[in-house]
Amino acid sequence: MEKALQFLREHKDVALATSEDNIPKLRIFQIMKQEGNVLYFATSEKKAVWHELRKNPNVELIAYEGNVSVRCSGMANFNVEDETKRWIYDHNDVLSRLYNSYDQMVYFCLPVAEMDYYDLAPTPPVFKHFDLMTGEVSNGFVGERYCHRNNPSKHSSYPLKT
Repeated sequence: MEKALQFLREHKDVALATSEDNIPKLRIFQIMKQEGNVLYFATSEKKAVWHELRKNPNVELIAYEGNVSVRCSGMANFNVEDETKRWIYDHNDVLSRLYNSYDQMVYFCLPVAEMDYYDLAPTPPVFKHFDLMTGEVSNGFVGERYCHRNNPSKHSSYPLKT
């Protein structure tokens, strides 16, 4: 799990998915701060993404580079400490160019509930699923060549999501 969290620290640009009326919405966001498995973000209350999050706080994001990706899901939380908001604003050059003050923005965090780590470079490829709510770690299905030899129907202990 630490490898996946470190990947997020090094790859702050992510695709963040929300939904509106059961229609997926995807946009690029930047992780502004990371404390363990909690990711922090900033936006404007004038943007559609803020209204989508308020209606449905379930989100998923993915960071990707080369053969490695990390996918996270959870529920956005809107209770961000004022000190954290100030830190985010003060440590991001773009925000001060777009907004006059840290309090002109809105903030949310994502306590990661589930996380998938994929690395397709090694043989066999790596797919680890982390359920941070239960502490369970499992291997995911990465292809028919790498299913369990003794039980070909048992591709994974992790039920695949569609």
